[in-house]
This record gives sequence, structure tokens and C-alpha cells, in this order.
Amino acid sequence: MSKAIKLSDQLVKDAVMNGKAQHRSAPKQIEYWARLGKIADENPDLPLNFIKGTLVGIEENKAGEVSEYQFG
Repeated sequence: MSKAIKLSDQLVKDAVMNGKAQHRSAPKQIEYWARLGKIADENPDLPLNFIKGTLVGIEENKAGEVSEYQFG
């Protein structure tokens, strides 16, 4: 479900710049930030890089880019 919301001009400007660097549209960049913020808020003890790495791992798993870990 999509819904129109009002955002500050500065947030949109920042999303455009950061989105270009990440190959995302401004709305997708804002969604990404919101997702990170929600996870960080729900898990305050997790470092941001751990959260980002976990999200990448989830997408790699969905794409079948996984292999079994070999101990030792």
C-alpha cells in the first residue's frame, strides 16, 4: 500500500544525493533509511554495520548466493 506523505525539502534533497550514490530512487532511499531506523530502534544494541550486513545477507540468501559454512 502506498500513501502520499509530506517530507521536508532537505530530507528529499539528501535522499536524492544519497540515492544516486546507492543507485536508488529518492523514495527507495527514504524507505531504506526508514527500514534501517526501524531495525535500529527495535534493536538498540546492534551496530549499524551489523544491521546492514544482515540485510545484505538476507538478500543474498533470497538470490541463492549462499554456500554452507565449513568449520575448521
